[in-house]
Amino acid sequence: MGSAAPLPRILVIGTGDTKCDELQFMAFVIDEAGGLPVMVDVSILGDPPYKPDYSRHDIAEAAGTSIEAIVASGDENSAMALMAKGAATLTRDLHNAGQMDGVIMLGGSMGTDLALDVAAALPLGVPKFVVSTIAYSHLVPPERIAPDLMMILWAGGLYGLNGICRSVLSQACGAVVGAAKHGTKPEGERPLIGMTSLGSSCLKYMKHLKPELEKRGYDVAVFHATGMGGRAFEAIAAQNGFAAVFDLCIQEVSNHHYGTVVTSGPDRLENAGRAGIPQIVAPGAVDMVDLQAWQDLPAILADRPYHAHNRLIGSVTSSPQGRREIARLVGRKLATAKAKVAFLLPVGGLQEWDRPEEPLHDPAGLDAFLDEIRQALPATVALQEIEAHINAPAFSEKALEIFDTWVAEGIIPEGRP
Repeated sequence: MGSAAPLPRILVIGTGDTKCDELQFMAFVIDEAGGLPVMVDVSILGDPPYKPDYSRHDIAEAAGTSIEAIVASGDENSAMALMAKGAATLTRDLHNAGQMDGVIMLGGSMGTDLALDVAAALPLGVPKFVVSTIAYSHLVPPERIAPDLMMILWAGGLYGLNGICRSVLSQACGAVVGAAKHGTKPEGERPLIGMTSLGSSCLKYMKHLKPELEKRGYDVAVFHATGMGGRAFEAIAAQNGFAAVFDLCIQEVSNHHYGTVVTSGPDRLENAGRAGIPQIVAPGAVDMVDLQAWQDLPAILADRPYHAHNRLIGSVTSSPQGRREIARLVGRKLATAKAKVAFLLPVGGLQEWDRPEEPLHDPAGLDAFLDEIRQALPATVALQEIEAHINAPAFSEKALEIFDTWVAEGIIPEGRP
């Protein structure tokens, strides 16, 4: 008989001076679920009534300061920002040393602010769970969310334990222990290609590209570019997690420009280039602005053609002038890239609903974008015009042709069949 697998070590992070009962209950549940709780205290003003494995003094030291200096830093915001820096540093160091297997964090808005920094410090595949009073709130910007972060609303638990609170906390603790025990790490044997798209009713190229790339020995992850999908794509790119990217749906750039909630943050279309990852880019659906279907249209878009995709999300087309603004923004973002960039420009249309007889058909708007993007792209970007619609086979074939050329030239690593 082989020896039993070691218990997964779960960091339990919170302010023990104010949430002692909750954190100790979480430690009990983790222990009962077959995990090893490792208590990390991020209190500022006082010590908890239990002895944590890592104290607030350890957190301050990891931030390069002392708890006394943090208390004297100015206000609760500056103090908690320093504690967040220390907690993220300590957590990352423990992970790098192989001394933790997952993390669960508890907090209101202050604790959630810290927890998001801790989660972002860990790579994809490390279980991360946040129990928060503002889970799923628009107070949490997408660029702060780690691509595999799990959250649950801390319902009815702000001050002390009760039946609802115990139910929420026990679910969260069970989930993080289960993920640490049974989760599959994302590292694979094949180089990973990141691709962006929308559902196949709007964009169809992934149906051809994904199997072709897999035949060539690559693993392909397609990200749904409806805000959080693009955020995950950008977060992985920022960690240099892709061998190359087919960023063919950059509609979230338009969404952010118009201030809708369907945003991936201000750095959409920037992280792959910043990390030196080769990019094949196209303006898929960039003529549309996605927004929530359950609210009235903003005044700036109210008179534009509208398509209701479902009860959650709808799309409007931007004006010709708006499309020129987006084209210039795309050019500025791609100008910062540190590796090869090819820009595919399908002059026949950018998404399925812009075809003739479809609700978002707008020839003048398309012409405005085509004209402006030709001028806006920097000389470092190789422009490839395609006399076809983005959903036509010619588009996917050109994308593969460029990819194969870059592989042959050693710009992209070869696949592993």
